[in-house]
Amino acid sequence: MAEPGLSAAEVAERVARGQVNDVPSAPTRTIGQIVRANLLTRFNLLLGSLLAVILVVGPLQDALFGLVIVANTAVGILQEVRAKRTLDRLEVINAPRARVVRDGQVVLDDVLEAAAGDQVVVDGEVLEAAGLEVDESLLTGESETVPRRPGDRLLSGSFVAAGSGRYRATRVGREAYAVQLTEEARRFTLARSELRAGVDQILKYVTWALVPTAALLFISQLRLEHGIRAGLRGAVAGTVAMVPEGLVLLTSVAFAVGVVRLGRRQVLVRELPAVETLARVDVICFDKTGTITAGDLAVQELEAQDGAVGEEAAAALGALAAADPNPNATLRAIGRAFPAPDGWRPEAAVPFSSARKWSGASFAGHGAFLLGAPEVLLAADGAGRRQGHGTLLRRAEQIAVEGRRVLLLAASSRPLDGDAPPAALEPRAMVVIGDQVRDDAADTVAWFAAEGVQVKVVSGDHPRTVGAIAGQVGIAGADQPVDARSLPEDEAELAGLLEARSVFGRVVPRQKQAMVKALGARGHVTAMTGDGVNDVLALKDADLGIAMGGGSAASRAVAELVLMDGRFATLPAVMAEGRRVIANIERVAKVFVTKTVYATVLALAVGLAGLAFPFLPRHLTLISSLTIGIPGFFLALEPCTQRSRPGFVRRTLTFAVPAGLTAALGTLVAYQVADVANVPQDQARTTATLALAGLGLVVLALAARPLNRPRGLLLAAMAGAFGVVLVVPFLRVFFALDLPPLPVAGTALALDVALGGLLTLVILRLRA
Repeated sequence: MAEPGLSAAEVAERVARGQVNDVPSAPTRTIGQIVRANLLTRFNLLLGSLLAVILVVGPLQDALFGLVIVANTAVGILQEVRAKRTLDRLEVINAPRARVVRDGQVVLDDVLEAAAGDQVVVDGEVLEAAGLEVDESLLTGESETVPRRPGDRLLSGSFVAAGSGRYRATRVGREAYAVQLTEEARRFTLARSELRAGVDQILKYVTWALVPTAALLFISQLRLEHGIRAGLRGAVAGTVAMVPEGLVLLTSVAFAVGVVRLGRRQVLVRELPAVETLARVDVICFDKTGTITAGDLAVQELEAQDGAVGEEAAAALGALAAADPNPNATLRAIGRAFPAPDGWRPEAAVPFSSARKWSGASFAGHGAFLLGAPEVLLAADGAGRRQGHGTLLRRAEQIAVEGRRVLLLAASSRPLDGDAPPAALEPRAMVVIGDQVRDDAADTVAWFAAEGVQVKVVSGDHPRTVGAIAGQVGIAGADQPVDARSLPEDEAELAGLLEARSVFGRVVPRQKQAMVKALGARGHVTAMTGDGVNDVLALKDADLGIAMGGGSAASRAVAELVLMDGRFATLPAVMAEGRRVIANIERVAKVFVTKTVYATVLALAVGLAGLAFPFLPRHLTLISSLTIGIPGFFLALEPCTQRSRPGFVRRTLTFAVPAGLTAALGTLVAYQVADVANVPQDQARTTATLALAGLGLVVLALAARPLNRPRGLLLAAMAGAFGVVLVVPFLRVFFALDLPPLPVAGTALALDVALGGLLTLVILRLRA
């Protein structure tokens, strides 16, 4: 008798008590949180304050730097919102559906139906089962299906692989197993970013220096210009250049361009800094199923036995697959390989059972055929003692060690009778079934090895099976798989084992998390790929979590990257993109921080000496655009495959400090030359602009080395653009440039050549 469902009154009572399947939403940021996080930054606070001042006291041309605030904020907000909406659409598409024995929402004690392909939406107890087998790989990592009989427990997040049944809801909502496992990963955290931390550190230094420098400049300019408005303009002009606004904007733009490129490869980037983390990864952990293998069983070999005809064996296999109304994954694979033959009408059938380990059917005019584990069928009625059967068993064991599954097809002249196979079985064929290794898996693994990225296979399957599959794609150490049940609890010991071994089987979710932490303690930057609920803890703690688009909603919600097409072979291109972005940003960061150094030195020197500030804000905007911002954008898009190294701030300052000091010195000397020549203030400022622009181009050339043809053309184009500004009257007036006499301009140019040559020698010496 079928189990009755709940009545309407019983449902209402449970809804009133809150015993409904109210699953918490994925841990993504809301639109408001995204806007606030991108708007309320140290960078925006610094530039926003200066922009407010200049909008009050200066002309609109001097406020051009404010566009950087808008652009930088917009890039970050638009990218995160785009990623959020994509994930939200995936949630709707992949949301599980439940069939209850009534109409309405799932509540505690509901009776639910489950058929092949259905997802188990709540924890429950099996009430009825007809060949019911469940795939719990998203929860446990084990790819083998498990049988479920009345009284057994079902876990939310698993799938029905074969058969059908009914189960009663015993734990719903936040009490369900899958939800409890993901609750630890619910808090949203940003991807760790050394570049972002380095920029924040530089901005912190700038913040400390900006306020006293601005006060010093304001007082000195107020005394010289005899006016508050002029004093404020000078103070803003001196301090706004101290903020590396172009670096922050270019970083966001370069990340966004990387995101677009990755999007074309079906990779969703949830956070811009995740692109940077890609460049730093030196260890990647992944499961074999869905990465090395395609996750679909397929018939790999059919070995006919004892003179059996292969055509007859193929026909019998096709007939057996067609005779089962609820085939499991193995029978479905056989059905795909061997179509059902004509004229094979089943008279009786015994469905597959994990307890029996075989299935069978008898066909009119063809006899009975059984398919199952060789050791079970050959042992029936003493058949295992027959001559030659020992050879079959040894062959079956050999295939199993290779990580493949082997089934025996046997024929019998006797009818099927209950759970015991008939006696006098005659072996007809060995059917070898395995998970298909992806065609591109070996090339992907080889790429990681060539690029110095360690590969760790972390699976819930048997270690020998995992090792056999890993060996097929060339993973080093695959012949020494580790059974995770013997893993040490001590983090240091675990880290040592992870350094020495590459393949791990029987791994449970907590151990994946412990592995990630142990690798991090050794200084590794670890990427973890996953698609199941069992992976969320490790995905959350890894430096970079990579989820498969077809996996669980929980894994996609906590990962920084989502491979929408689920292709493992995409990862080399993904990492190469990250390396390109971060290496190029680090290159151009040197010229941005150089500007911060020379702007700080100029501001302090001018303030202490009581000189008029040598620039208007628009002058510095022009110089920054042509020597840093525009060329930096193009340099940031160049190809580069070198893995990023720690020490971003140190390397940047090693270049920027001598370059900035040299640029500041050349500017001050040129400004004093103009003052000695007694030229008007506008011409003196233009002289300083010429000197700083020239030295800025020298710094750009040093940062862009080696100067190949594209970079050389870029450098020439920036110099030409500055020349156009000088010769076009409208542009000259817009940027308030008044050319000095030729001797003064010539002196500034000669100074650029001399100091530029000296700086080149210093930089080359530091890099040696």
